[in-house]
Formats: sequence, C-alpha cells, structure tokens
Amino acid sequence: MAKTVYVLGELNVDAIISGSRIHPEPNKEKFVDDFSITLGSSSAITACRLSQLGLNVCFVSVVGDDDFGKYCIERLKRFGVNVEHVRTDPREKTGVTVSLSTPSDRALLTFMGAIPKLAVPIMPDSMMERADHLHFGSFYLQLGMQREWAALFAQAKACGITTSFDAGWDPEENWRRPLIDGLLPVTDLFVPSEEEALRIYGCSDLDELAEALPKRRGSVAVKCGKRGARMLTPEGEWLHESGFAVKAVDTTGAGDSFNAGLIYSFLEGEPRREQLIFGNACGALSAQEIGGTGGALDVRQARALIAAQRPEKPGKVAME
Repeated sequence: MAKTVYVLGELNVDAIISGSRIHPEPNKEKFVDDFSITLGSSSAITACRLSQLGLNVCFVSVVGDDDFGKYCIERLKRFGVNVEHVRTDPREKTGVTVSLSTPSDRALLTFMGAIPKLAVPIMPDSMMERADHLHFGSFYLQLGMQREWAALFAQAKACGITTSFDAGWDPEENWRRPLIDGLLPVTDLFVPSEEEALRIYGCSDLDELAEALPKRRGSVAVKCGKRGARMLTPEGEWLHESGFAVKAVDTTGAGDSFNAGLIYSFLEGEPRREQLIFGNACGALSAQEIGGTGGALDVRQARALIAAQRPEKPGKVAME
C-alpha cells in the first residue's frame, strides 16, 4: 500500500525565461529563447513528483484569491495531489517567482505574496493520524513557520512519522543556524544544496560541514548539481553518488525532483546509496524539460535511466 506524504509549504507560479544568453541590462531590450508559466515552489514541485512516483500526497498551503492561486490548485490536482487543505486568502496575492534559466543554472526573483502565510492553525487535525511522512521546502520563505517546525516535527516523530525538509536559499542571507540546529534532531532527511549547507554553517567545504553539524541528527543529503549528491549519515560517514549524463534544458526544480526521489526511496526502505542514486536519476530526468514539473516522471523511467548508466549497481536500482 502506498505511503501517505503531507507536504507543508509555499505555493507560487514560476515565470520561466530561458535561453543560453540571459543577462539583463538596464535600458536594453534582448531576445530570449523561450518563456513559460508553470507551477512553482520547492514544496509544490516535490509534491507533484512524489505523486508521480506513486505516493499519496496531501498539500497544505495558502494562496491568494486570484487567477494564479486557482492555477496552482488546478495544477496540483492534475498531478493527483490532494488539495483539500490549501486555503484561499482573499487578502493576499499568490506568490510569483521569475526564473532566468540557462541550461547550467538559474537566477530567481520572487514576489512573496501569500508564500509566508502558512501557520500551525492551518495544519489539519487528521495529519498526525494519516501521515507516514512530513516534508516542507523553502525554510527561509515560510516566515510564519520558522520557529514552529521543530515542535511540529517532534510531534510527528512521537507519532511514528518520518520527516524531511529542504532549506532553500535565504534571500536575506542571515541563514538562522540556531533554528536549523534545533530542527535537525527531529529530521530524518535534511536536503540542502551544497552552497546552502556551506552558507548556513559558515564552512568552506563539506569536510568542515561534517564537524559543524549537530551530532544528533538524521541523514544530510547535499545536492551538488551535475556532480550528483553526497550524504552524511547519522553515523558520520560520507557517501557520494555521481550525477547522470543527460542533456539539460532547464534546471528549475531539478533539486526538488531529487528531493522526491530521495524521499520515495527512503520510504521504500532502500539503502542510503540507492536513495542518492534514485534521487539523482529523478533530478536528471527533470532537467531535460522546461519547468519544475515539466515532462513525465515515474519509477520505471528512473529505474531505466539507472539501469542504463549504473548497470553495476545492485538491488532495487535495477529494472523491475
């Protein structure tokens, strides 16, 4: 029976401007290769990808009473995500992120709108009874929850629910290390990017990071872009799995697709190395399409990519 994941997070649209030469200059007009509007937000992209991988996914969030809010809800529903706990606030506008995307990276400009309005009173009473796993993304955007996550995750752990979160970038670059430190002991999977992790802990490399992290914590899976991902186990061992060779079109949401793959593999009870491999495969598949939820993603696709490029890897990473 499929596990149930509650994703607690922000909802916004992504306006993606893509091309190989995206360098805005004042008082100049330039051409770009493509433009699209798609569902954005780390939390929402992860939720959609988890649903595509076959998990039962419930989303908890706030949007504005506007066309973008309606669009976000309809897109989640199209991906099979339960949206009964997404609230519409007529006093707010739905958030928007403008993504300037090249094949190798992207720059983001975000209008917050309703993004920071998630709060504990919005959490459904049934969540602790129904959930197998809780996840949230964009710690630094969810201003109303930053000091609440540790207590919520502690409650989840007491109910036998596993937990994960993705830090995201801090636009103010304060990084709030004490709050992250307080959250990690009740987190099974902490999933930052390499630069985010180094900024949070003031480290120059990942070896320093291992010393700076709290001793009481779950696994820390660090996303390293096309170089793949590394995981620091609770026992202090570093694992590394390289990325997959694909033609990247847009990296928007690739890290969130990695999150979904990692969580799926974790909930399947797969070994930690296989969790990294499956996460890398999901991230690579995502990067081949425009937008964080562009293109199809399912378990068979990910297994096929792994079988093609990692035929030496044993166990569940082989084609079923």
